[in-house]
Amino acid sequence: MDRLVVLCSHRKTYHLGRHHALWLSTVLFCCSLTAPAQNLTQRENTSSQFSARATHLLGFANARNNSTGTLFVQDDSLQFQQNGKPGAKVKIASVRDVFLGAESKQVGGLPMTLGKTAVPFGGGRVVSLFAHEKYDTLSLEYVDADGGIHGAILQLKTGQAELVKNALVAQGVTISSHQDQLTKESATEVRHENK
Repeated sequence: MDRLVVLCSHRKTYHLGRHHALWLSTVLFCCSLTAPAQNLTQRENTSSQFSARATHLLGFANARNNSTGTLFVQDDSLQFQQNGKPGAKVKIASVRDVFLGAESKQVGGLPMTLGKTAVPFGGGRVVSLFAHEKYDTLSLEYVDADGGIHGAILQLKTGQAELVKNALVAQGVTISSHQDQLTKESATEVRHENK
C-alpha cells in the first residue's frame, strides 16, 4: 500500500497554467516599466554649449507659460528658445541663485482615471503606483538690466536640472546653501514652541 501512495504522489507534476503565466508576464512587464535607463553624460568642455529639453512654467517675459523648448547655456548667457524662435535670454553674470526640486505628476489623463475606477477590488491603487512620472524643477533668481529681481521656473527630465546647475556653476554662478538656513530656522521655531 505504501508503494501505491508513492506512485500517485510522483505522477502529479506542476504545470504553469495560463493564469499564472499571464500574472508572471504582467509583473515582469510592470517591473521593466519602472526601471528606465538614463543616460546622464557630463560635458567635458565647459566652454562649449550645453542644451537640454525643458518646459518653461513661468517667469521669462519673452516666453509663454507652459511652453516647451530648449534651454541653452552658452558662453555668457542662459537662453530658453521655443521652436527655433528667439526666446528669453539672461546673462549668466546676472543669475543670483539656482534652486533644484523634484516633483512627480500623474500621467494618462482622463482615460487612465476611468481605467483605474473600472479595475475591481481596489486594483486601481496599484495602477496609480505606475502611473506617475518624475521630473526636476529648476528655479532661477536673476537681476534684469534695470536692477529688478526676477525669477523663472523650468521643468526638465530627471537628472537634467543638476546638469544645468553644474553648467551654470562652471560659468561662474555662485549658489548659496539654503538647506542650512532652513534647518536653523526650523530649530529656532521648535525652541519657541516648547516654551
